[in-house]
Amino acid sequence: MGVQAPSYVALGDSISIDDYAGGPGRGGASLLFRNRDDDFPAWRGRDLLSSDPAAAFSLLATDGATTRTLAQAQLPRLRTLPRSPTLVTLTIGGNDLLSAYGDTAAARAVIGSVGTAVDAALGEIAGLLAPGGRVVVGTVYDPSDGTGDAGRLGLPPWPDAVVVIDELNEALRGAAARNGAAVAEIAGVFLGHGLRVGDPTQREPRPRERDLWFCDLIEPNAWGADGVRAAFWAALRA
Repeated sequence: MGVQAPSYVALGDSISIDDYAGGPGRGGASLLFRNRDDDFPAWRGRDLLSSDPAAAFSLLATDGATTRTLAQAQLPRLRTLPRSPTLVTLTIGGNDLLSAYGDTAAARAVIGSVGTAVDAALGEIAGLLAPGGRVVVGTVYDPSDGTGDAGRLGLPPWPDAVVVIDELNEALRGAAARNGAAVAEIAGVFLGHGLRVGDPTQREPRPRERDLWFCDLIEPNAWGADGVRAAFWAALRA
């Protein structure tokens, strides 16, 4: 019996999708699968498709997804795919946290729920993987670049925001460790590419300033998508 060709599935929220990076094929998960050589020539030949032209890709991540979306919509779709995945990436938790914006106690309760939900999801994903398959969980970035300056982001003040994002990321790392998943340190890669270099609320998917990786406040633009891809790639190489 022959070895199955690679099959990559991207689960989660808008950190993984194409929409805010300029359209199909431009998001972080898509770049991991197939590089855009015109935009990122340094990545030529460093993508999953270059490693195996028979590789398949399913982008199941959706805009606004929460852990509930993951459990109720995305995992059922994963179960119906014709190939068992050899790689799954997951970016989740940011939208759950946004639902409690400004309320630290509620946010910490949400973080506990996210940890439990991600544990359950990773357990199910493990049972669906092809032999030797891998899972990568991404951390959640901070558009304020650690400044907590909500006013410049057009948001109400929340002094605990930076600490709470860090706690969310610790919960994600913990779930990954308990389930044998790698961690893509998206938060660390994005640091210095938000409020410290420009306006994360701008809406251009391909701004002139390539050090600015955000649009619409919390979305990765085309240059941010490259950062997401780089974090995934580093996790796979570690």
